[in-house]
Amino acid sequence: MMLSSASSQDLLHFYCSRLERSFPSSSYSHSSQSSCCPTAPPSLPRVASTPASLSSLGNHESKLRKTHLRIACQAFNKPPTIEDRPRTDVQTSVHFDNETDEAHTIIKLTAPGKPGLLQVAIAALKDIGLVVSKATVDYENGILREKFWVQGPMGAKVLDPKDIKNIQTVLLNAVDDPALVQSEILKRPPPKLLPAKKELLAEESTEFRRRTDLLFGLMDQYLKNDVFSIQKSIVDHVEYTVARSRFRFDDFEAYQATAHSARDRLLESWNDTQQYFKDKDPKRVYYFSMEFLMGRSLLNSLSNLGIKDQYDVALKQLGFDLEVLAEQETDAALGNGGLGRLAACFLDSLATLDLPAWGYGLRYQYGLFRQKIKDGFQHEQPDFWLNFGNPWEVERVHVSYSVKFYGKVEEEIQNGRKLYKWIPGEMVEAVAYDNPIPGYSTSNTINLRLWAAKPSGGFDLEAFNTGDYVNAILNKQKAEAISSILYPDDRSYQGKELRLKQQYFFVSASLQDVVRRYKDFHSDFKEFKNKVALHLNDTHPAIVVVELMRMLVDEELLDWKEAWSIVTSVFSLTNHTIIPESFEKWPVELMESLLPRHLQIIYEINRVFLDEAQKKVGSDFGRLARLSIVEEGSVKTIRMGNLALVVCHSVNAVSQMHANYIKSTLLKDFCILWPHKFQNKTNGVTQRRWLAFGNPALRDVITKWIGTEAWIKDLDIIAGLKQHANNPQLHAEWNQARRQNKFRLAQHIYNISGIKVSIDAMFDAQVKRIHEYKRQFLNLLSIIHRYDCIKNMAADERKKVVPRVCIFAGKAPPGYEFAKKIIKLVHAVGEKVNTDSEIGDLLKVVFVPDYNVSVAELIIPACDLSQHISTPGTEASGTGNMKFAMNGCLILGTLDGATIEIRDEIGEENMFTFGVHVDDVARLRAEGRNFHPPREFQRVIGMIRDGFFGCEDYFKALCDAVDGGDYYLLGHDFLPYLEAQAAVDKAFVNKKRWTEMSILSTAGSGKFSSDRAIREYAEQIWKVEPCKRPV
Repeated sequence: MMLSSASSQDLLHFYCSRLERSFPSSSYSHSSQSSCCPTAPPSLPRVASTPASLSSLGNHESKLRKTHLRIACQAFNKPPTIEDRPRTDVQTSVHFDNETDEAHTIIKLTAPGKPGLLQVAIAALKDIGLVVSKATVDYENGILREKFWVQGPMGAKVLDPKDIKNIQTVLLNAVDDPALVQSEILKRPPPKLLPAKKELLAEESTEFRRRTDLLFGLMDQYLKNDVFSIQKSIVDHVEYTVARSRFRFDDFEAYQATAHSARDRLLESWNDTQQYFKDKDPKRVYYFSMEFLMGRSLLNSLSNLGIKDQYDVALKQLGFDLEVLAEQETDAALGNGGLGRLAACFLDSLATLDLPAWGYGLRYQYGLFRQKIKDGFQHEQPDFWLNFGNPWEVERVHVSYSVKFYGKVEEEIQNGRKLYKWIPGEMVEAVAYDNPIPGYSTSNTINLRLWAAKPSGGFDLEAFNTGDYVNAILNKQKAEAISSILYPDDRSYQGKELRLKQQYFFVSASLQDVVRRYKDFHSDFKEFKNKVALHLNDTHPAIVVVELMRMLVDEELLDWKEAWSIVTSVFSLTNHTIIPESFEKWPVELMESLLPRHLQIIYEINRVFLDEAQKKVGSDFGRLARLSIVEEGSVKTIRMGNLALVVCHSVNAVSQMHANYIKSTLLKDFCILWPHKFQNKTNGVTQRRWLAFGNPALRDVITKWIGTEAWIKDLDIIAGLKQHANNPQLHAEWNQARRQNKFRLAQHIYNISGIKVSIDAMFDAQVKRIHEYKRQFLNLLSIIHRYDCIKNMAADERKKVVPRVCIFAGKAPPGYEFAKKIIKLVHAVGEKVNTDSEIGDLLKVVFVPDYNVSVAELIIPACDLSQHISTPGTEASGTGNMKFAMNGCLILGTLDGATIEIRDEIGEENMFTFGVHVDDVARLRAEGRNFHPPREFQRVIGMIRDGFFGCEDYFKALCDAVDGGDYYLLGHDFLPYLEAQAAVDKAFVNKKRWTEMSILSTAGSGKFSSDRAIREYAEQIWKVEPCKRPV
């Protein structure tokens, strides 16, 4: 009797290959290992691959958890615990009994009592085609004896000796899986006694050394990462952290416990990494950013730590699915878009490259906003992302700093020197919250420290008790408002005040922390510039340069010249701005009220700077006025961009096009003055989150064909795909991986909208912040044109149409009405198109609401085409284009931002470009009134004006914007855009050519890793070197 239509030997090969992928063979050893399981090279990826019977647990979590517990109780005849330790002196054996039962073969398994063995054995038997009718378990003295009543696929007993031998091999390989065995104990490094401070002389005492030895002895080992240890860690957190019964907890509570379990391991690495940095005292880089769009942490942390597979198995045996639990996590709402996501990618690369780094930001209570769509209109709701806590952060109540506001400045003379003393009118406490950031394939874990604002001195209980309830509460709310919302609306004076307050609060707390850390090991500031690099992610934190001057001159009593030498040596700036209006300006009146001492310092910096500048530019007062930090006018303002440019020793653009624009236009005056300051560092994204972890199906294909997973840390290696780009077998595997991703996205679209889309259609995405310059409106006009053409086609012609699913996602700023109208138009067009029975699957229009990192991780791996169609000269770089190209999605774009460099890397023939050249934009705008748009453009605009999609009055502003001046040149680019779309359709029909282009897109993305970008920053700007913690 054969077990199935395939031979049992083939099934054995299949199952053993699954085991080989699931667990690294470098730690696998068994005397009877089958020859069909060759030792895998260490570079092969450890991909979780579980039997179908276990994978299905995620669909019925609660029911199956109860079943598992019931079986365990019956089997062990005692409450289910994990206290019993397996015997290590018991030989695993498998025996067959075909005599006792007439209808079944009884398989008897004896093994050391490891957790989860019953489920593993049943899954192995089912994987090779056996039907398990019944199972019993007997556990005693650390020995597990299991019996399985099985039949073959046709209901017969297993009698063939070849089948029996193969089943024995499969079971032995499955139950001796090293993931079920407690891992090797890793020793932690011993503590290093630091030089004692005066107030801590007692630390040199014998008692202190005794206590130190005791504490080290209690925690001299790292947490183990075998399945047994992970399960115990999770269950402990269920009981002691989440405070739930270990026999009754749901998915969210399981997520919380799992996250805390993973965080335990992060904190071990974090503490030892920070201690190693202290011991070595390297130059550190501190990355200041108002945004960190981190996304979810669970899967990323487990993957970077290299223990995702173990957690996957551990949770499955507990009746949970890791992917399901990951969905319970809320995205950390600490950013607005590309700026924040870039910062998050950079932290990942800083950790992976072993650089001694810290990130600093704000712990926003509400972050951006949650986007709700009602009747096609965007509605903003607070994003209460912290309502249920954040298991990844560590509140450092002992790390807090006072931040001053308002007040006055007093002068006094000491030793013949004039000193300034700021007497604040208000003080707020900044409390630290630490978020460990693990590197990939390294022992280093760095830190993201976020600040939350609290009232100084706590709640005013005296005021409350004396009846002044309102003021007591208002003072608390006023303090906490500083870190409540990302980017307060600054159209009013109060809004401007809150935003400046927020920025200063952030940089003051961060600088106090940096200086405190430096002074722990240095008695003066002679080495400060050799030990500290401070980097600003855009000009939002620019007030930090003045704050450091104030601290050095007023508090550390350095003279101005020495302080200025330090300040101009430690700061560097990434400029993301493309238009002058994006540089912030603060009214002098506001600055004088809120930060009086800082205004004095700004005036002095500006005086010295203009004196030096005048020596170079002479009496060109127009140029001096443009260079000045202080802008004269009806409202006197402080130009924060100019302030940062004067102080920072390095200013970098984020794409080559951006660098050229800065030098020729935006910052021309400064570039002429200091050409050595300006350089380019093209943005990058981490291939780990956006490809290796976010697209595991494609990751496996890439690793197989390159022959190593080293590309996950060195993306240049991915160029090895080029030599296989024409291979039919690679094409088949590539398309199968992409098809899996399209299925997941199609299911998500149906779940959120009820719209069914065909995965055979082209998935065409434009997902990014909604803005006029990004030209979602141009995309919509082409969709209306496509719909109009299909409607006017004969039935035979429609058969030639390439089906498309047009996917939009992104948020409109709350006060930006034009962008909100675009969102409404997307829904209006979608409602018309999606319900038209004549169109069917030829065209669908979908808007995915509340776009964030997690939604992007679903959309990006699934799309065939990605649109990046901004008006040339308006996009500094863009990183979405990099993520899509990295995942094998073809680009349709204008020659703007980093898209130009993507074209250069992957080849113009492997993407679709169109549109005006950046050098022609100014001229075309000037000639705008004389331009007559093409007939096709006028027709689709007319359809909107005439109310074909409803709401003609509401959409009038959209039509007026392009009928008049057409500032973003939609009319000029409309016909070239349609021609590019036709080229896309033609290429998509040729599956061989399209797949080859997709492979070459991924193969050419090596340059766009954030690892490359950070390496350039470290070597050329910060001058910091790796500091890898030894294990």
